[in-house]
Amino acid sequence: MVSLILASSSPFRKVLLAKLGLVFETYSPNIDESRKESETPEQLVYRLAQEKAQEIAKTHNGLIIACDQVATLNNGFNADDKILTKPKNHENAIKQLQQSSGNTVTFLTSLTLLNTNTNNIQTKVERFKVVFKNLSIEQIEHYLKKETPYNCTGSFKSESLGIGLFKRMMGDDPNSLVGLPLIQLITMLENEGIDILTDKNS
Repeated sequence: MVSLILASSSPFRKVLLAKLGLVFETYSPNIDESRKESETPEQLVYRLAQEKAQEIAKTHNGLIIACDQVATLNNGFNADDKILTKPKNHENAIKQLQQSSGNTVTFLTSLTLLNTNTNNIQTKVERFKVVFKNLSIEQIEHYLKKETPYNCTGSFKSESLGIGLFKRMMGDDPNSLVGLPLIQLITMLENEGIDILTDKNS
C-alpha cells in the first residue's frame, strides 16, 4: 500500500484525517509562507499548499496531503484584500473578532495531493463563508478566555464553542473550515486509486 503523509503539524488536521480510517504519517514542512506582492489570498493558499507538499516530497515518498488556510473580510479575489491570519495573542484576537463581528468572513482552504511516484499533483481551493453575529466585547472576551484560539485562523475554533459566534455558515464542506476539506480529499484519493469505502487501493 502506498504511504500516506500529512504535511502538517496541525492537531486539528490530524484529527480530521483520522476520521477516514487511513494509516498516515505526519511531517511538518518548513517553508516561507510570506505573501508575495500582488498575490491574492486565493493565489497565496494555492501556492503554499503545493510548496508544502513539494517540500515534504524532497525526503519522503508516497501520497502527500498538504493544506493552507487564510480568512478574509472580502472574497479573496483581489491582491489588496485584508487577510485574517492566526492571531498569536489575546490583543490580536480581540481585534480580529471585532472586525468579523456582524460581517461575512470568507475562509479559503487549499488542498494539494501529490503522488511522488508519478509526480501527479492535484490542488483545489475550497471557499467557506461564515456570517458572524454582532458580538459585544464582553462576549468576545468570554469566548477568548474559554478557548484561547490564538493559533487558529480567524481567532476561533468552529468545532467547539466558536460555533456560538456565528449566525450562518455557507459552504460545501464544513471540514474545510477546520482546515482539511475531506470531501474533496476523498475525490482526490479516488483519482489515485484509493477508495476509502471499499479499502481498495492501487
